[in-house]
Amino acid sequence: MDALSRLLTLYPLRTALDVRCQFGAPWLLEHEGSASGIAPYHVVVRGSASVDAGAARGLALAAGDIVVFPHGSAHRLYIDNDGGTETPLPLVPVAGHHVVALMSNHGPGAATDVLCGEFRFASDANAGLLAALPPVIIVRTADRPEAAGLHHLLAMLQIETETPKPGASAIVAQLSSALFALLIRAWLEQAEPIAGLFAVLAQRRLQAALHGMLESPELPWSLEQMAEVCHMSRATFARLFKQAAGATPADVLLQIRMAQAARRLSEGRQSAGSIGEAVGYQSEAAFSRVFKRHYGIGPGEYRRRALQEQAA
Repeated sequence: MDALSRLLTLYPLRTALDVRCQFGAPWLLEHEGSASGIAPYHVVVRGSASVDAGAARGLALAAGDIVVFPHGSAHRLYIDNDGGTETPLPLVPVAGHHVVALMSNHGPGAATDVLCGEFRFASDANAGLLAALPPVIIVRTADRPEAAGLHHLLAMLQIETETPKPGASAIVAQLSSALFALLIRAWLEQAEPIAGLFAVLAQRRLQAALHGMLESPELPWSLEQMAEVCHMSRATFARLFKQAAGATPADVLLQIRMAQAARRLSEGRQSAGSIGEAVGYQSEAAFSRVFKRHYGIGPGEYRRRALQEQAA
């Protein structure tokens, strides 16, 4: 398994595709800030839009573009009507049977079609992953060969959400579950990642060390061993890794170990002792101390809360 696949498997999430909005200019979609661990996203399947988020104003979106707000930032999507002063009409539900909720403002101007959903992360275990993502991600798929897979997936989502057909809801759920992985792959190919796990992954010279930590977190990785698998001196490796990750190799190894332990605990099948051993701790007591220091609660309490959340 490649490093990106291991990284995304380590940080599970749920994906929801909830609403399809069909706008006629002028229109405005206001989105309040989301709770921790919820990242709203919007896919422009037809037409165009502008985005305001934080200090960023007037970011242009075209058909095939995806905008994601990993930290749940408040934002607005809109289109003015050729510089006119008309007040945007409110969104209202469209009657009938639809695969996802269909909303429209029935505006008179140029049409824009937007799919809206959320990526939902476990707030504790995925803190490291979210920290490695910028406040706003924009991925463009039109005329981009490297995003061909993502472009095809978006086209299928558009088709399946337009006309109710047998199995459409199940197909939309499966397609949207693959959306995040394809999105991150395209983002890594189109943009310069910020400091964190993805920045390390984007550095070919550092990939071997990250892959080793992800594949075998139980090993007693030393700085010398990590530098050796990357064919670098200890000093060069430490410097380049810190520049990319914004943290030391030991800090990243701890983050990976704790994320894997949290995932195993939430699955509810292994004892805390065996999980601790699987992520590099010789005793259950040592593992429990580190886990509690990292998450604020012990492994047993973390498992209980995770299982309760899943049941809910």
